[in-house]
Amino acid sequence: KKKSFLRREIADTQNILKMTGREAKFPAICAMSLLLFVVGASAAIMLGNFFLVPVLAVGMMFVPFWFIKLTASYYKKNIAAELETALSIITTAYLRTENFQQAVEENVRYLHPPVQEVFQRFLMRIKHIDPDMDAALTDLKAAIDNEVWREWCDAVMACQADRSLKSILTPIVSKLSDMRVVNAELENLVFGPRKEFITMAILVLINIPLVRFINKDWYHTLVATIPGQMVIAVCLAAVFVSFAFVVK
Repeated sequence: KKKSFLRREIADTQNILKMTGREAKFPAICAMSLLLFVVGASAAIMLGNFFLVPVLAVGMMFVPFWFIKLTASYYKKNIAAELETALSIITTAYLRTENFQQAVEENVRYLHPPVQEVFQRFLMRIKHIDPDMDAALTDLKAAIDNEVWREWCDAVMACQADRSLKSILTPIVSKLSDMRVVNAELENLVFGPRKEFITMAILVLINIPLVRFINKDWYHTLVATIPGQMVIAVCLAAVFVSFAFVVK
């Protein structure tokens, strides 16, 4: 059965917080969502537009979840940049030593969070909990949600059985550089529609106070009559729905 929109947003937010190591913040996000729900409904009531109550209440309620989604893209970009450095230096050390644990130990201090923490947990497991390299590499593979990272971990596992396969590690690491270039180009393409949406949304919202300076009778019709209030509610609903699609 397909989940409702609210359940999907909550599930996506939980996954993103788990991926970024911020699971403890989920109750705060929910509390902020409820607070904004009340603020939106109260603002609509104070404006005297009851058609606007469900629109502002529901729209404001989803703002914290959408914000978390927007931050996820920046987190993934930072992870990819750190992975490019980490995998490059560890691969170089592994090609020289042919000992993966030694390669990680030599370079873990040069890494940065959160990639550094992943390799530190790997070393802790190998040294003090379970020396099974294959099991440790399997856990290492699941620690970061990145396609190239998983491919690299699979290649390292294959190298444990056949050292001659270590030559395939360097081409895998070079994929991260290629992906960074492609992602930068895609980001520029996506920025265009995003900028257009922001411009149109601002124009829609500015039109309401602008009408007051143009003609006070028009403004009174817009904010004090039922058809005018319905128009405002529909416009703001369109802004919130459009913003949800932009985030997606």
